[in-house]
Amino acid sequence: MNKKVNTALFMLGATLINIVLMLVLLVLLILLIGVLFPEPSSSLAQILLIAAFLLSLAGSFGLYTLLVKFFSKKIDMEKYFHPIFKPRNRGGGGRMLR
Repeated sequence: MNKKVNTALFMLGATLINIVLMLVLLVLLILLIGVLFPEPSSSLAQILLIAAFLLSLAGSFGLYTLLVKFFSKKIDMEKYFHPIFKPRNRGGGGRMLR
């Protein structure tokens, strides 16, 4: 396989892992809310569910970042993956702002 295929497969797999992490965290937080607040009022329940969703979103992003850092330390990403973002040409062809 070439670098572009490896990159596409990595992005697909990483996206799936990120979604699964978010769902697992959301379910765990909802279960925790159920244990801590057995019969909350409807307004408190709405606030707690929104907070659980936002915490699962932030938590999955944090865990995903740690996993990618760990993965990048184990293998040489430049050897196997095509760069997603190319650096801009910073050679003297552009206008300078004063």
